[in-house]
Amino acid sequence: MKLVIAIVQDEDAARLVSSLMEEGFGVTKLATTGGFLRTGNTTLLTGVEDGKLDQVLHVIDRVCRSRKQMAATPTPMGTMAGSAYTPYPIEVTVGGATVFVLTVDQFIKV
Repeated sequence: MKLVIAIVQDEDAARLVSSLMEEGFGVTKLATTGGFLRTGNTTLLTGVEDGKLDQVLHVIDRVCRSRKQMAATPTPMGTMAGSAYTPYPIEVTVGGATVFVLTVDQFIKV
């Protein structure tokens, strides 16, 4: 059995949860925050049998597409409020998914 941890942009999360559930996969949704842009994202957890892993990864790939957007440059750590630092817009790639697949030694549901 595998545990799939998928970190996706908030605007892809609802479609991905619906698509996974339509395919018969249970999903746990966690609200999380990204470190680079400091914006909300969603972390999804789903347990799957080894033989269905490719199916889950295909759904994630189909729903979560990368796109470009403008964002203010992240404030460097240690910058104090009111300092001379002025953020400027940069084009960044957002969306897609960061996926971790872990082997599960034991699954217990009570």
